[in-house]
Amino acid sequence: MSRDTDFMIDDMSLIRATSLQGYPELVRALGGDPAALLRAARIPPGAVGDFDTYLGHRNVVAAIETAATATGTPDFGRQLAERQGIEILGPVGAAARTARTVGEALEAFSHYLSAYSPSVRMAVAARGDPGQVVIDLRIALQPAPDHRQTAELTLGVALNILKLLLGRTYRPVTVHVPHAALTPARQYEAYYGAPVRFAEPLCGFTIRKSDLDRQLTADSSVHQALRAYLDTVVGAGEPDTYESVQLVIRHLLPTGSLGLDAVAHQLRVHPRTLQRRLARHGTTFEALVDHTRKDLADRLLRDTDMVMTQLAGVLGYSEQSVLVWACRRWFGCTPTQHRRNSRRPSGRATG
Repeated sequence: MSRDTDFMIDDMSLIRATSLQGYPELVRALGGDPAALLRAARIPPGAVGDFDTYLGHRNVVAAIETAATATGTPDFGRQLAERQGIEILGPVGAAARTARTVGEALEAFSHYLSAYSPSVRMAVAARGDPGQVVIDLRIALQPAPDHRQTAELTLGVALNILKLLLGRTYRPVTVHVPHAALTPARQYEAYYGAPVRFAEPLCGFTIRKSDLDRQLTADSSVHQALRAYLDTVVGAGEPDTYESVQLVIRHLLPTGSLGLDAVAHQLRVHPRTLQRRLARHGTTFEALVDHTRKDLADRLLRDTDMVMTQLAGVLGYSEQSVLVWACRRWFGCTPTQHRRNSRRPSGRATG
């Protein structure tokens, strides 16, 4: 939980601040005041779009739902989805880039979504028709708030990702909306390019099973889109600074694919070249990874109530016990003790 009492997180269900990418611009375009709406939802306006900032998921839902009402825009969620894509997922998208097929990419999304938010779930399941499968997307907040606009945002972003994987003209077999239509049904069908069913028991898409077998290659649009995203993060120039390498490490930590070769590949340099550049800064790749983990753990323990299992995942640890061991090495105490100590007025650890 932030120590700024003006912007308190409602509970421990967190989501990356990229979930609101494009929000201020859209609200302004619709005649609203994004800063006022964000403050009413207890979200610092400056945090929006920042990958390394976590917001309360309920706060984000409130900001989206109230914006639709305040601006009189019943398709606000769909409009916001037009301003978002795979880039909001950060390392989750990077994990998908390594997949060989669409099916493996969707499996990566399902597995790594907790790095984006532990309360966003995705599953791919068989249908009665052997030639079809269902992609089921859920916002797992309990008790569930009114999140119709947020559900439509989730569907819209998922459609953008499917088009990235399967081509710009791709259309699902069926779209499943978990609530009644908020605008005329024909507007939904025009948006999705497919039949839409309302008040469904799931939120997602029916797609062809054969779509899962479609190959993804190093030259695919997914690869190029992620390159473009990383360029916005670290710049397209020579990665000769400590900070740019550290930034890529931070984005790849939760994917489980972090290594010197992976980081060098993302920065388009040879691993030995990257090692030499880090040596000029008086460090090594392994030391920089450890330093990055320590800094991130310190900030998230101090400024959020992120649960330990999620924190372990964000840091790239497969077991919570590894997080405990690392915190004892870094801070001389357990993660829980460090969180408590860092929030004391004196900031003085007691171990």
